[in-house]
Amino acid sequence: MSDEKLLNEEILEDMAEDRAEADVEAAVAAEPAESMDDYKEELEKSFQKVSEGDILTGTVIGVTETEVAVDLKYYAQGIIAKENYSSDPDCILKDKVQVGDSITATVIKTDDGEGNIVLSSKEANDTLLWEKFENMLNERTVFPVKINGIVNKGVVANVEGVRAFIPASKLDAGYVENTEDWLGRTIDVMVITADPEKKRLVLSGREVARQKRQEDKNAKIAKCQVGAVLEGTVDSIQPYGAFINLDNGLSGLVHISQISMKRIKTPSEVLTVGDKVKVKVISNANNKISLSIKALQDVAEKEAAEEVFDYKEDGKAATSLGALLAGFKVE
Repeated sequence: MSDEKLLNEEILEDMAEDRAEADVEAAVAAEPAESMDDYKEELEKSFQKVSEGDILTGTVIGVTETEVAVDLKYYAQGIIAKENYSSDPDCILKDKVQVGDSITATVIKTDDGEGNIVLSSKEANDTLLWEKFENMLNERTVFPVKINGIVNKGVVANVEGVRAFIPASKLDAGYVENTEDWLGRTIDVMVITADPEKKRLVLSGREVARQKRQEDKNAKIAKCQVGAVLEGTVDSIQPYGAFINLDNGLSGLVHISQISMKRIKTPSEVLTVGDKVKVKVISNANNKISLSIKALQDVAEKEAAEEVFDYKEDGKAATSLGALLAGFKVE
């Protein structure tokens, strides 16, 4: 190969290297320059003072059979011993925690003598759980629980590992005499007491049951159409009217003005508790059923009148001799 050809190849290689270097420099120049602001959050965390009782969240950076190492973005790392992770003696940390997991724990000691912060995820979980119960109390959260025990004056259930008490008077819409019948049942409840210091959690299903009962009743009332004729029993008599227990399970009021075609001073002049009556629904407004006995009496009188009078198409009424003389024998 001639000297001239070798020289040309060297020149081409030098040009290619220069071009590659220029491309790298351009790429670096295009990247945003790093500044202290990029590490502001990490720096602030590293200078924050950590105190016992603080609840911190970090990233798991190591797991052994006896402890979990946590990066807290702090000058010292956190250590969670097995007994501070779980109360279960058979707990296997490597099965429960993986490197990269986010974990929340309470500071027990700021220095274990080796520069590490001693943490307890078990204590943090307990604190956060009771905060959750308090929020559920304030927000009147409804949730299901399964009754798994019978105790004096009530039953018990388990809520996220915490034993909760439900008084017999709070089990259902009314007082429950035999709590044994409720064992194993799942009911909807609300928190009515959440005391983290005494570890006392009390639930109630009464308000939920009453609300559901009212909603069911309102739905039935909405289906109880105005104009419907129903049967029922007089349940109670008041100065202003009578309450009727209808055969469909609902209750309605017959106002004194809707009891009889005649003017009466008290409902007891016409009705007695236990009487079977037919009534007509005249209103279901405001989730209340208003009934009328008089409306059916009026209809009955009109039907009787139609049997006696023969109405012609021109609207004039004429007495039917056949109807009037029916049943009479003339000798």
